[in-house]
Amino acid sequence: MDDKTLGMSNCGVPKDAVCIRTEQVYDSCKSKECLENVRVFLTERGQNIVDRAINVKCRNAEIIWIFSDVEPVPFNQGFYTVDLKYFFKITLDVFTGVCNPTRVAGLATFDKKVVLFGSEGNAKVFASKFKEDSFDPQLWKKTNLPKSVVEVVDPICLSAKVVDTHDPCGCNCGCDCDTDFANVPECVQRLYDDALVMGGDCKRVYVTLGLFTIIKLTRDTQLLIPAYDFCIPDKECISATDDNPCDLFEKLNFPIDEFFPPLKCNFGDQKYKYEDLKGSCGCN
Repeated sequence: MDDKTLGMSNCGVPKDAVCIRTEQVYDSCKSKECLENVRVFLTERGQNIVDRAINVKCRNAEIIWIFSDVEPVPFNQGFYTVDLKYFFKITLDVFTGVCNPTRVAGLATFDKKVVLFGSEGNAKVFASKFKEDSFDPQLWKKTNLPKSVVEVVDPICLSAKVVDTHDPCGCNCGCDCDTDFANVPECVQRLYDDALVMGGDCKRVYVTLGLFTIIKLTRDTQLLIPAYDFCIPDKECISATDDNPCDLFEKLNFPIDEFFPPLKCNFGDQKYKYEDLKGSCGCN
């Protein structure tokens, strides 16, 4: 592959220096949390099934949405609180007898607050991006706050249990027993076949989740970088048509890994983080 193919000038020397606008990470943190006894709010149909349940199993948990809000910390210049509200869709297998379980879905929430450094700036920033509501009096003074970025994977569902509301322990077991459905976004509520309900229940479901999160504060900034050339693709697009499906199939690689799943050591320490796995599986 020659320099022309790489989009470089001779000897790999940059052709020019260009100014780009990008997001710079000013501060970040990571968290590994075990969320115990998080209440699952169900639809009316789901609650009726749970009220007859003898056991439940958490089949799946997934992130629906994370609402985040950034506010400056008083008397600490450059630092900001990031308030997060997680919305989880919990899928449960509900056992009401010896027959097959019934699958129901519910909503769980979790609140978190962190403090990060986001620097300061007094300039008001506006962009020519169309907004349907055009002007928000609550936001126009906050255009120069840093932006929160939350990266999260779907949580691991560790356990689930049914609690009888008539039990003397009831909701005094350290369980999260209340939520405000007025603060649940409409787009979240639309994921369920029926409206979520609370109150009037005989039994409640609580789950324990394992959650991994990375939280960042970023700001728009301008950087001067060396430029070699424009990023022009050098590969032709492969078209799929009704005329040549077999021709397209011939270009696909044989899925070896699907027939021969890799050994534990082949994943390396990037997944398992165990020093004793290195070179101990006979893969040398």
